[in-house]
This record gives sequence, C-alpha cells and structure tokens, in this order.
Amino acid sequence: MEANQVLVFAAIAQVALTFFVAFVLFARRVAEMKQRKIHPQKIATSVQSAEVMEDIRASDNFKHLFEVPVLFYFLCACLLSTNTSSIYLSLLAWVFVGLRYVHSYIQCTHNKVMPRFYAFAASSLTLLVMWVLFAVDQIGKAIGIH
Repeated sequence: MEANQVLVFAAIAQVALTFFVAFVLFARRVAEMKQRKIHPQKIATSVQSAEVMEDIRASDNFKHLFEVPVLFYFLCACLLSTNTSSIYLSLLAWVFVGLRYVHSYIQCTHNKVMPRFYAFAASSLTLLVMWVLFAVDQIGKAIGIH
C-alpha cells in the first residue's frame, strides 16, 4: 500500500470516529430525553443542554472532534494535493487517529480528565510534528533545497 492510501485510510478512520460518536450522542440524548421527559425546546442551545442534560460526555466529545482534527483533515488535503505524503507522515497520521480514538473512548466513558488530557496532548503533539515536517519540506522546495 502506498503512502497516499495509508493517509487516506487514516482520514477515513477519523471520519468514522466522528460519525460513531455522533450516533452515540444521538442514542444517549434521545434515551435521556425520553426517560426524563425533556422537551426538545428545553435544550435548544448548548448552554441549556448543559444545564438540563445529565450526560453530556458524547456531546462534548463530538464538539472536540471538530476542533484539532480540522487541522488534521487540512494537512491530509495539503499532503495529497502537493503529492508529498510519505510513509512516515502516513504512519504519524495513524498515531494521531489512534490517540483521538483513545481520547474519545475516555471522554465518552469514564471521562477521567488526566488520561484524557494525556491522549489530547499526545495527539496534538503528533499533529504538530506532522505539520512541522510538511512545512519544512515545503519551505525546502520553495527555496530550492530539495
């Protein structure tokens, strides 16, 4: 399998995580609303939802999947469009995705802050390394080093 395919499959895995958490969020929210007889209008905003709902772990995690991972998706697009992905960057992409799965698992289950923070920090550091490698490669090409 070539580096581009490995990278694309990592991005697909990240998208799959986002949809999975969306389904978990939907199932938990509907179940709690039915059980506690919460009218949908009572949770019209995120502030209202946080005040009314007892379990907002999946909701919080779903929001987090549209924060740092956006930089991952953009980097994947940049790597593919410039045809500069490498097996190293593709493997780092899988490390990032794996750590995001760990982060989501922790947040959607026991939600222990420090383990969740470590997964977040490690995934963010992995993504930073990927961006630095990409930027150095692009700058090198721009000034004629590569």
